[in-house]
Amino acid sequence: MKITKVYTRRGDQGMTDLVGGVRISKTDERLEAYGTVDELSSHLGLLVAMLGEDFDERPLLLRIQSNLFNIGTHLATDQSQTPLYASARLAEGETEMLEQRVDAIIAELPEAEGFVLPGGSQPAAQCHVCRTVCRRAERRILSLSEHAAVGPEVIQYVNRLSDYLFILAKKINFNTGHREILWQNSCR
Repeated sequence: MKITKVYTRRGDQGMTDLVGGVRISKTDERLEAYGTVDELSSHLGLLVAMLGEDFDERPLLLRIQSNLFNIGTHLATDQSQTPLYASARLAEGETEMLEQRVDAIIAELPEAEGFVLPGGSQPAAQCHVCRTVCRRAERRILSLSEHAAVGPEVIQYVNRLSDYLFILAKKINFNTGHREILWQNSCR
């Protein structure tokens, strides 16, 4: 698809179009939900760039970015007025696939030593940023779901994605020889 024009001026008054043409305010919580999903995808793009072409989880991270695009389309569709397009649906088994990767990575890692502070290597720290943005996206999606249709598979996927990102940060630190930074209770 060739981009012929980026600006339309339709949003200059603080309104935007949802999938199907419904106009809403740019401050609407629906935009906050799918905007945070887009932010997460951008952070994942930075993580992928930091990890490089040879990182074994790269294909999965790119797949996750594609899934987040589908989720964004799902959230940008007011289902009370517009039916979901196929591109707004997650493929069957995507949440289970994340669970399988989490279990496989945990099996490769040494026993957990305590509560982990975000950090270690730069890519692991970026992975923790992705995890926290993912948790914020989840909160925004849950807030939207209180009064608008949101598929349960979307909520489940985003919840599991934050688990995957936590374990992935541990794997990145382990693979790069960086020790994780453990929380120390300063109240002792």
